[in-house]
Amino acid sequence: MCGIVGYIGCKEAVKVLLDGIKRLEYRGYDSSGMAFIQNGILHCEKAVGKIAELEKRLNGNNFHTSLGIVHTRWATHGAPTTENAHPHVDCNNEIAVVHNGIIENYDYLKSKLEQEGHIFKSETDTEVLAHLIEKYFHGDLETAVMEALREVEGTYGIAVISQKNPRKIVAARKGSPLMIGIGNQEYFITSDVSASLEHTRDVVYLDDNEIAILTPDRYETKTIQNIRTHKKVEEILWNLDMIEKGGYEHFMLKEIHEQPQSLRNVMRGRVESNNDSVRLGGLIHCEQDLRQARRIIIVACGTSWHAGLVGEYMLEEFARIPVEVEYASEFRYRNPVIEKDTIVIAISQSGETADTLAAIREARQKGAKILSICNVVGSTIAREADGGIYLHIGPEIGVASTKAFTAQIAVLYLFTSYMRNLRCPSSPLDSNMIKDIQSIPEKIQTILNMEEHIIELAKLYKDSEHTLYLGRGYNYPVALEGALKLKEISYIHAEGYPAAEMKHGPIALINKDMPVVFIATRDNVYGKILNNIEEVKSRKGKVIAIATEGDDQIAEKVNHVLYIPKTTDVLTPLLSVIPLQLLAYHMAVMRGCDVDKPRNLAKSVTVE
Repeated sequence: MCGIVGYIGCKEAVKVLLDGIKRLEYRGYDSSGMAFIQNGILHCEKAVGKIAELEKRLNGNNFHTSLGIVHTRWATHGAPTTENAHPHVDCNNEIAVVHNGIIENYDYLKSKLEQEGHIFKSETDTEVLAHLIEKYFHGDLETAVMEALREVEGTYGIAVISQKNPRKIVAARKGSPLMIGIGNQEYFITSDVSASLEHTRDVVYLDDNEIAILTPDRYETKTIQNIRTHKKVEEILWNLDMIEKGGYEHFMLKEIHEQPQSLRNVMRGRVESNNDSVRLGGLIHCEQDLRQARRIIIVACGTSWHAGLVGEYMLEEFARIPVEVEYASEFRYRNPVIEKDTIVIAISQSGETADTLAAIREARQKGAKILSICNVVGSTIAREADGGIYLHIGPEIGVASTKAFTAQIAVLYLFTSYMRNLRCPSSPLDSNMIKDIQSIPEKIQTILNMEEHIIELAKLYKDSEHTLYLGRGYNYPVALEGALKLKEISYIHAEGYPAAEMKHGPIALINKDMPVVFIATRDNVYGKILNNIEEVKSRKGKVIAIATEGDDQIAEKVNHVLYIPKTTDVLTPLLSVIPLQLLAYHMAVMRGCDVDKPRNLAKSVTVE
């Protein structure tokens, strides 16, 4: 969501900060701003719109500074305006604050501060932090920040500077990610490692209720109760090339094409061609709990929730354990029943999704064992889980998730095999199932090779106002995911349904202008899907089918066919989703949409 970058060192801070915040543009934002100290004076520049607008305000000015903070805002409290953009300053324009998160008691704090004479200039919750720090400032910035945060309810990742302490950045975290980048005679505070990756791979992750103090020659971490903490320095394994477009027009297209390699990375070291077993090192300490588990609950949001649905079908069919898939945003608000021997699995690409993090904390309080499936090493969810599995697919920059979805399904497939072998050692999965998943990357590549055909189809339907996606069994979650991809990047209204549910309402929408996408592969419900296609055709709907290679029968019944290679039913989602990703991408590009930064969306949703 919102992005934070802070810098203190020997370089020109304005350039370093601009370069860093540009690497966070993919997170989604509507305004930006920078504060820095030059010659002992605090300067603050803000702009609505793209970072280029902020850059225009800064260019041409002779700024020389070695310390500053910058922010991209995704509006929560208050509209996207210059006044509401961060940084926010105190009454005397001496303290500047950037903030990710939500201050839940800001109304009370604002009213109290106004009674004390503080004057507010914005509609945001963040501004109360600047005034609270001003209230408690008596010569030392870190003490003032600690005092202020003790009054705050809610979530925050903040960075603060003051012209009264002109060689110091103070940062703090509760529920919103922050990390320290440790460079050569320079330090960074960032909400995402990609912002400082050009300068260093060494990072320290802040924990909740922890602050960091950065000066030109050192950093220090403490709790907000002023107790010194000692942190492990971790190395980021990503390189700079991974967060560049690599010749592709958009990150999303690059990441779609990366999927053959990303799935190989998921399997590397976990499966061997001459061995039917699956090794998941992050679960070694949880094996006894997994053997005794009576129920699994998967919590996730958005695309990760769709992957969780596929995982539910896999685990129930092959590991024979009851599974429920819950929206993380609803889970903790309905007083869920957590019985003995319940395993809760959190799925989150970023490992920072606020709702998913809150869900696992609720589950832990009720006695559940927590596992995670994340992509970002060192992320909060991964660190708070009892065990987990990393995707190892490199950074996913595009807001619309693609390679993370297929990687999550692949990990859930490996986990299913692992659970089957762990709980039913006398009846392991068929050895062909390991060979089947090892063949998937090559099969995805064959689908990517027919991109030109998908582009021609996109041209026909790019001006549609509504689209329906239908699937059954393992392909029902794919229908949901295909619809989500289309609407989030092209702004075409799209809905996904189980194909049999079409006649319970959605069929009323079908007419000659309504494209209907069926995932109609040769599986055990193929005959039923053909019947559903006939229902649409009889109402003049335009049918696009995702079908299995060699299926000549379906071509006679639909308007367009996109063929995918044959695989086992359980692995079909890894193939059937690829043409839907490409179709959504090309329709969006043809409509002039910014697919990497779709309106109103953010890559990592770190507020509830």
